[in-house]
Amino acid sequence: MPAGVLRGVLAAALALPAVALPALAAPAAAAAAPSSFSPSAGPVGGSVPPGPGLALPEPTGPHPVGTTTLHLVDASRPDPWATGGKPRELMVSLWYPARAPGTRRAPYMTFEEASLLLKGLGAPATRRNATLLSRTRTNAFTDAAPIGRAGGLPLVVLSPGFSQSRSSLTALSEDLASRGYAVAGIDHTHEAFGTALPGGRTATCTACEVAERDPGYGKKITRSRAADVSFVLDRLTGADPAWKHGGLIDASRVAMAGHSIGGNSAARVVLTDSRVRAGVNMDGTFYLPLPRKGLSRPFLLLGAARIHDPGGPDRSWDRDWRRMTGWKRWLTVDGADHSSFSDHPLFAKRLGIPLEEYSLPPKAGGAPVKPLPGTRAVDVVRAYVGAFFDLHLRGRPQPLLDRPSRSHPEARFRD
Repeated sequence: MPAGVLRGVLAAALALPAVALPALAAPAAAAAAPSSFSPSAGPVGGSVPPGPGLALPEPTGPHPVGTTTLHLVDASRPDPWATGGKPRELMVSLWYPARAPGTRRAPYMTFEEASLLLKGLGAPATRRNATLLSRTRTNAFTDAAPIGRAGGLPLVVLSPGFSQSRSSLTALSEDLASRGYAVAGIDHTHEAFGTALPGGRTATCTACEVAERDPGYGKKITRSRAADVSFVLDRLTGADPAWKHGGLIDASRVAMAGHSIGGNSAARVVLTDSRVRAGVNMDGTFYLPLPRKGLSRPFLLLGAARIHDPGGPDRSWDRDWRRMTGWKRWLTVDGADHSSFSDHPLFAKRLGIPLEEYSLPPKAGGAPVKPLPGTRAVDVVRAYVGAFFDLHLRGRPQPLLDRPSRSHPEARFRD
């Protein structure tokens, strides 16, 4: 089931018609107080397999990175994927610049989350692989003391791809935090293969089952995610913030990026939530088209070449590019596939993750395209996404966003 869902996501995206944007949803209301949550890094009694473990690339910024996890409950809104009218639960990871490295390196994900992810991706979901993935070496330290003055940290919200958890964007999150941003990564519960919740619970992807039988699932997910993000912003920047260091966040400097359907959700949020000043769509189809009146806030399109070239298979980018009336850039990355904008290519070879299912064959008569290595994909994504936020949240000029770069020849400007 899950592998078929993933293949269907791309197929459905390439067949999307151009439709009018429905009425905009209101932001989510207030919620109950958060509870603390500390996920386990692996199975009880498990041990890391022989040989070198998996590790994320080191961040490029000057600051150590701290992280904490929040469990937020939106009592005003029922979960769209759960039965019985249960309130919407969300797991949120916060990454932030720290004063010094802490004593506990943060886990990448739980053993159960890793098992479900591997199974969903069609990789061998063995105890060895799940242990290896769950114990990936991160660069963030749990609950390390943050650095910064009151209202000094711009905030970036990240939304992962469909069926993926917030952990899939950890390399990008750590890098932004090391450069002085607070970063909120959201697990959209029941839209990921596995999400660990308090009390030993693990939510699975009930939305995946809906996606198999409902061609309109993309619109529902996009609206739901936009409500999730607005609720999280309420809890992070309101009068009683869920994070005890919430006073460090500058609520006037907020932006969002998303991968795949998370990128479509970023556009939706920029349109519907006035707190979000700019957005990035990383390789995501616009399931909900931009309105004809246009999107006036800054927006970056960053996608895989061929699939997201102008006139390419995903025509939603051509359509919505014309409706972006503010600052905008359209870049494609040679050799990238759909997963290149996440952490997954870093692990694919070791864990048997079949990334080739996201790729398109070469154009007729053309030479095969050399796949972009995972570490290089991380470099490119970090560079351009980071430059976008530095420009639009900090006002720092970014020549990287104005012209081709010799340091990043894979990235091509489109218009």
